[in-house]
Amino acid sequence: LATLALLGDLAVNLKPELETRNSKLETFLMCLVHFIGGAFKHHPEELSDRVSVRAQDLIKRAFDNIDPARLVDHHTHIAGIGTNPSGAFINPKMRSWAHPFHHLKFKVYLSAAGVADVAHADAQLVNRLVNLVKHVANHGKHRLLAFDKNYRPDGTPNLEKTEFYVPNDYVFELAEQYPELFVPTISVNPYRTDALEELERCARRGARMLKWLPNAMGINPADPLCDRFYQKMKELDLVLLSHGGEEKAVEADEDQKLGNPLLLRRALDHGVKVIVAHCAGLGENEDLDDPDKKRIPNFDLFMRLVNERRYDGLVFGDISAMPQFNRAGKPLATILEQEALHERLVNGSDYPLPAINVLIRTGPLVKAGYINSDERNSLNEIYDYNPLLFDFVLKRTMRLPGTTRRLPASVFMTNLMLGA
Repeated sequence: LATLALLGDLAVNLKPELETRNSKLETFLMCLVHFIGGAFKHHPEELSDRVSVRAQDLIKRAFDNIDPARLVDHHTHIAGIGTNPSGAFINPKMRSWAHPFHHLKFKVYLSAAGVADVAHADAQLVNRLVNLVKHVANHGKHRLLAFDKNYRPDGTPNLEKTEFYVPNDYVFELAEQYPELFVPTISVNPYRTDALEELERCARRGARMLKWLPNAMGINPADPLCDRFYQKMKELDLVLLSHGGEEKAVEADEDQKLGNPLLLRRALDHGVKVIVAHCAGLGENEDLDDPDKKRIPNFDLFMRLVNERRYDGLVFGDISAMPQFNRAGKPLATILEQEALHERLVNGSDYPLPAINVLIRTGPLVKAGYINSDERNSLNEIYDYNPLLFDFVLKRTMRLPGTTRRLPASVFMTNLMLGA
């Protein structure tokens, strides 16, 4: 992210040249984008025939005690930029060098997701993800996430703050097209005037889980305006997968407070089951239980929710993105160490993040003792063929430093407490 920020600063300084279509400069920047994003040398279908025996063995061990019928990734993104009729779109500022940082971020995401031709981006986004999943033996299913717009509390959409939009019908359509690969997870902003009707409509189509990113969608989970929404979720037996902690896609500092895990108490108090994405492992927020409102790590606030007896069976955490170099500290060590926490954890990849080269650094994991150098070599080999498989194998391989303690297979399969 620091590298991307530096690249964005460079693009800002070179903005006049870029806007005049300086082809040599744009080519140079695109080379850097592919280095940061998805500079993969191999294809997923080549893996079974070309990876080393050591890498094959590591993959095989990763599937020990895994029931493929219950294997699930709860956190897989799909997107669209409007090249097909799905209704998905991205913020226009991401399409133009007039906003260099956002445009470069867009280019990095496209690179990581295997898009070679922007004119056919939506189809290529789907094809790359399908190719990654189906070329994992015993792949299980991925929960494909819709992503609603940012809305104001008065029910009007705030398109200026909407980074991207993925309609619910699109993830239903993809899940119906690839039932052996995907399960739909809907997204409904509670400030929508038709929010309750949309929940009911999607539940009738079989929806079981709902995705929020409050920091980006403008949602305050503790807002009394959400009460009727939570009541309807409870009535329909829908599970909430909500981002926790800091969100790097959000520009405004005031929006980061919406990622405070303690704000989710209102949903929990309505009896809604909540998965806190990333176990809120990034950034700080106000301790809302402290009269002085001191700022403490979001992960500590998440753990407070987990340890409150009244929320037993209601609050969970997903481990998506937690091995990334900018998160692999206390949160990662804690989820490995505390075995009592494991029944409250589910897996998610947060794809396409595992395919962004700059976020994936196995060297620091070796140095910290989470993996050894031989495992690192095999993992790096796997990554160059299939970053989605890499993410799974890494999480099944890593151990608490100085011990043999790993995450159990149950974390990666359907959670019986969660019912999803």
